[in-house]
Amino acid sequence: MSQRAVAGVIAAQRQVEGGGFVVRRPFPMGRVDAIDPFLLLDEMGPVEYGPGEAIGAPDHPHRGFETVTYMLAGEMEHRDSNGGHGVITPGAVQWMTAGAGIVHSELPSDQMMQRGGRMHGFQLWVNLPASHKMIPPRYQGYEAYDIPSTTLPGGGTVRVISGVVAGVVGVVDTTRSVTYAHVTLTPGEELHWSVPEGHTALVHTFGGSTVVNETEAPDGTMVVCERSAGDVVVTAGEHGAELLLLGGEPLYEPMARYGPFVMNTREEIVRAFEDYEAGRLGTIVATGSGISH
Repeated sequence: MSQRAVAGVIAAQRQVEGGGFVVRRPFPMGRVDAIDPFLLLDEMGPVEYGPGEAIGAPDHPHRGFETVTYMLAGEMEHRDSNGGHGVITPGAVQWMTAGAGIVHSELPSDQMMQRGGRMHGFQLWVNLPASHKMIPPRYQGYEAYDIPSTTLPGGGTVRVISGVVAGVVGVVDTTRSVTYAHVTLTPGEELHWSVPEGHTALVHTFGGSTVVNETEAPDGTMVVCERSAGDVVVTAGEHGAELLLLGGEPLYEPMARYGPFVMNTREEIVRAFEDYEAGRLGTIVATGSGISH
């Protein structure tokens, strides 16, 4: 199979989000507003917190898309107005479908606040098509041991949250076809990723360096491939690499985006704010109902 052409390389930029935590963000930034169907990717940290220093994102609303939190180190506690609750520990993931609307918070766990420590993870936003923007909200939480994985011939590993990579099928029940995988490669190791023709294919290197379809990608860069036919071939640099693979079918729909809401028209955004201010997106109850799979 031929290799896909590379459309471009994006260097992630640092900025402050949520309650004051620093993120490294490849998009949206500058001229790149979104990479259909993805709306945002933030790398949270890595940062070392002392006791009482850890910060997160207090109560805030969403409508019209999905948020995905994947932790590598530290702990975040999720609560939402739909009754979803869980502590996201290292290697765990939460996939929240905001749909018609939800209020949620992601804050350091009590243990993280008391002891401090290293915090590192990713936040991904996935857009929903117009036909699904008002579906009921849903929360899925999976522990590290739930995430399917495989060891590559060269000693690297692939953990598949959703979609299919290296013959491994992800655990998350996605609303639409979305691939999300965490790959660790040994020095010089190569990975072939087969992506359906017409789908978006992104490779985000966040440790070490890679070459993606003959294009160099140092730490903190995202390679955006064309949506043509062909594989994505990733080769690790001399010190190995850690990376995310993100793939999905683009929506090709108009988008109206403002703050925590992503809809198709300005009128729908105004309605979302009205519904939130009127309390129709609900409130977070102090006691959760547990993680739902």
